Amino acid sequence: MHPFRGRALGVLSLLQFLIAVDVTVVNVALPSIGAELGAGTASLTWVVTGYALAGGGLLLLGGRICDLFGRRRMFLLGTALFGLSSLLAGAATSLPLLLVARLGQGAGEALASPAAMSLIALLFPEPKERARALGIWGGISASGLVGGVLLSGVLTELLHWRWIFLVNVPLVAAVLIATPLCVRPDAAERTARWRHLDLPGAALLTCGPLALVYGVLHAAEHPWTSTGVLLPLAGGALALAAFVAVEARTAQPLVPLRFFAHRTRTVANAATVLLSAALSTTFFLATLYMQHVLGMGPLAAGLAYLPFCAALLGVIAVVSRIIGALGLTATALLGLVCAGAGCAWLARLPEKGSLWTDVIPGMVAVAIGMGLGLIALQNAALHGVTEDDAGIASGVQRSVDQIGSALGLAVLVGAAQSAGAGAAGAGVADSGVEVEGYRTAFRYAVAGVLAAVALLALWGREPGREPKSTR
Repeated sequence: MHPFRGRALGVLSLLQFLIAVDVTVVNVALPSIGAELGAGTASLTWVVTGYALAGGGLLLLGGRICDLFGRRRMFLLGTALFGLSSLLAGAATSLPLLLVARLGQGAGEALASPAAMSLIALLFPEPKERARALGIWGGISASGLVGGVLLSGVLTELLHWRWIFLVNVPLVAAVLIATPLCVRPDAAERTARWRHLDLPGAALLTCGPLALVYGVLHAAEHPWTSTGVLLPLAGGALALAAFVAVEARTAQPLVPLRFFAHRTRTVANAATVLLSAALSTTFFLATLYMQHVLGMGPLAAGLAYLPFCAALLGVIAVVSRIIGALGLTATALLGLVCAGAGCAWLARLPEKGSLWTDVIPGMVAVAIGMGLGLIALQNAALHGVTEDDAGIASGVQRSVDQIGSALGLAVLVGAAQSAGAGAAGAGVADSGVEVEGYRTAFRYAVAGVLAAVALLALWGREPGREPKSTR
């Protein structure tokens, strides 16, 4: 038995907490970032999507690199990259430099996160203790998502938005110092292992969504028929098509295409894309509404997420019992319906609204849907896995969550920008232009969630059986 595995779990969980924090920590700070760096709503979207696209696109490659070159080695490398990128983000003097830093943070996550999961699995070989350890690790990650929103408001108002990134640096340094003391070293590296990496597949999976996001956001300010819109959209679509072709031909694919022959897992991942799109849009646009329309400061906007956080943590505490009682499919459907109802409530945001009547009810419903829907879909995405494909199933699920979140946010914010431009052209007052864009984006989010409901209700079950929780 490893003598320091409890300490090792704490160190690995600390970094995962920081990674989770950085998924949500930018949301409340976005208006302050935009004001200082001169960025509009569409440009600010990249601060969120850049991190998610780099992390999601490179995650499968990161897991493969960890298997080939050593988990502790790659955990340290990913942690260092995450820390240096955080330092660069905190010192960024322009939006392009900040976006480069966010891409670096995502790449660091793509190495460190799968390495941490693998290390935990090796440190805790017994099934019961491994489940307990991964539960602790996952719970700390979930608390990071919640804490990021609150931390963002506190740091932005009391210090400066740059501290949402700079606060990572000393904690990352502590992880880098403690890891060699708690985790055993890897075996010697063999350079020949590079030939087993699907580098073209990873590049295509990352660049394809990036090009699509660029094209969609560009369409918010230019006609869909313009070269600046059509070229990136066509390039992104071709890159994803090429990814499928590469995966079908390469000897060591990131994702064997036979993986998608399992209907339950494939439908769960497709529904995750649509739900994640709605969730990321809620975080982004609700924050802008609170600050731009309701006139709330960063600290007040951060504290306004307390009911959301309470509802999310409360659901996470009981979701395993709900899954046990209802089954995965019914729980996922319940979560989707709650998220859709929350987005529908937010789709009626008025020009002169109230936090407690117009925002909080919708946010709480979305939080309940997030806690029920995402966890049930994560379990369904692992339905029927074996030792041969468990790692692939986990990696695919996390990748589609992040990439779906980024692509969905780009599409829905683009729709909001277009609707706002249309309202301005129709003579709507300035105060109503932005709100009309928010309402349009939430309507599209509702449509996406309803599509996920239909998809899951019609094709979410394997013939003759209801998938049970794998937790």
